[in-house]
Amino acid sequence: MTSVIVFHPVLPIWLIAALAGMALTALALAVWRGLSGWALRGAGAALILAALMGPGLSREDREDLTDIAVIVEDGSASQQLGDRAAMTTEAAETLEARLAAEGVEVRRVQVADGADNSGTQLMTALGDALASEPQGRIAGMFLLSDGRLHDLERAPGLPAPLHLLHTGRETDWDRRLIVEGAPAFAILDEEITLTLRIEDSGAAPDDAEVPLDISVDGERPQRFTVPVGRPIELPLALPHGGRNVLEFVTPEGEGELTARNNTALVQINGVRDRLRVLLVSGEPHAGGRTWRNLLKSDSSVDLVHFTILRPPEKQDGVPVDELSLIAFPTRELFLEKIDDFDLIIFDRYKRRGILPALYLENVADYVRGGGAVLFAAGPDFAGANSLYRSPLEAIVPAAPTARVMSEAYRPEITDLGERHPVTAGLRAMHDGPWGRWLRQIEVGAPSGDVLMSGAEDAPLLMLNRVGEGRVSLLASDHAWLWNRGYEGGGPQLELLRRLAHWMMKEPELEEEALWAEATGQTMRIIRRSLGDDVDDVTITGPDGAEVTMPLDEVSPGRFEAIFEGPMIGLYRLASGDQTAVIGLGPAAPLEFEQTIATGDALEPLIDGTGGGIRAIEEGVPNIRAVREGRPAAGRGWLGITPRGAYVTQSVTLTPLLPAWLVLALIAALITGAWLREGRR
Repeated sequence: MTSVIVFHPVLPIWLIAALAGMALTALALAVWRGLSGWALRGAGAALILAALMGPGLSREDREDLTDIAVIVEDGSASQQLGDRAAMTTEAAETLEARLAAEGVEVRRVQVADGADNSGTQLMTALGDALASEPQGRIAGMFLLSDGRLHDLERAPGLPAPLHLLHTGRETDWDRRLIVEGAPAFAILDEEITLTLRIEDSGAAPDDAEVPLDISVDGERPQRFTVPVGRPIELPLALPHGGRNVLEFVTPEGEGELTARNNTALVQINGVRDRLRVLLVSGEPHAGGRTWRNLLKSDSSVDLVHFTILRPPEKQDGVPVDELSLIAFPTRELFLEKIDDFDLIIFDRYKRRGILPALYLENVADYVRGGGAVLFAAGPDFAGANSLYRSPLEAIVPAAPTARVMSEAYRPEITDLGERHPVTAGLRAMHDGPWGRWLRQIEVGAPSGDVLMSGAEDAPLLMLNRVGEGRVSLLASDHAWLWNRGYEGGGPQLELLRRLAHWMMKEPELEEEALWAEATGQTMRIIRRSLGDDVDDVTITGPDGAEVTMPLDEVSPGRFEAIFEGPMIGLYRLASGDQTAVIGLGPAAPLEFEQTIATGDALEPLIDGTGGGIRAIEEGVPNIRAVREGRPAAGRGWLGITPRGAYVTQSVTLTPLLPAWLVLALIAALITGAWLREGRR
């Protein structure tokens, strides 16, 4: 119970002040004139003014409130190293008990890893905790952490001392592998340079060199010895196109705090610098420009195009010295530099003696060794001078029957073609029905995959693998009708683009493939196959644990599954004879960039509140109450500031000058003044 005098003026203060001024003037005049009753009249005026102020005695019935202390427990990934989690929990319970013994309420806040590799959001959690409590009751704040936070700029206003109890030990040390300057893309067959650095922190051993293992796509690693504390420039060339997953690992040292940052994953897409294509046209025709326009539209393609304008049998009497045609460098192209080309296209070409059988045999060997040849067949393919009737017979996907079907037909995708990446989804790339073609070369006994059919359901587009290389046969020279928009046209450019890229072994067009697309810790596993069913996928995590999942068919030839990766690192996938690797999470997790506990980052903020930094390893300090503004940390103790908060239960107001008493006193004083002046 507390009592205070309060005023509730009956009139506005300015009016009471004016009346007081008038009373003082009158009183001064009375004194100046020597009136004997001026003292009594002055006392009466003062009593009236006091009554107008409405004085009263306010009695409050108060209930004292306990102080509040906030304990923030860091549960981020770096706090799971060693025995830090157990230290934090034990220290929090001890600290809570000691604060409770001082009559302080405790609010415990748990902090997990921030989303999207944002690290430890310690200040955000503290700010949220303070916002939910009355600021007038906060007596102290305690952070139980390794001191590695990533949101210091979001520190809230601190109404009481802030303290840090860190989980570090004197013997802690850590080794970290850092990859700098890794490009997202690299050109195949060109050397790139990665910069690596191995850093030791804490009470690390004095190692001048350590081993480093390097592997690509999960293959058997190669081991090197590298120095510690110095940048290392590592030259390398990507082994294949598409995604290359590079894993760098330095073995865990004895007593090291964690090996999680001893591994670095780098994912680099391999792209071809220039795709070299040799296009050989047997003679000028309406569709000849189609292939040229397609290949020239791609800036990454180097095209060498020859058209046989003047075959040897042509006799028109034109003197040789007046011809301006460029000689066909057959020996250079088909013997000396044939391996420099990624793709050779024979567009309506027939045997005319320009390419001897030895050169054509060399083309067949080129395919068996990994090259690619595409035959765009016209009527010449069905005749006696067909390329099929040459050493190329061994690689051509189908044999011509000598029949040329000159009739209108609409190309159709076969059931197998619906599943093959070259023709899958082509229907959706063109509005309306496809236009018809007007000519097709009949072939028999096709080998490989028939993706499209034409007149009389005869094979129209055939793909095959020969040795290490690839061949395809388009049994028509009328694809250009789609490009001209004949009867609505069709997806001609997309079909030919896919066909050419499949021939050049672009990874996204492989018919049997397994890969994954990562989003954060979630991966979408994709299996493409020409079969109706595929094997389940086996996922091997960074810790060696295996998970088997079924794959669901989402479209013809495409099977998918969604997997949530429990940890950051390299995952290996296997489905049948297909394998793949993918890295989940950031290449350098923020939580493991710095793992040695320290209070350096928080020290300026803590000093501003008078708080202290202590190691839990030395024991949990005692709790003392200190006055606001005084140092709140000392040897073996940390301080809290009592706030003296309370809540008012009731208020009683008693007037100091009851109306009847005021009237009686005023009457007595006026009467006394009148009698005194009258007696005089």
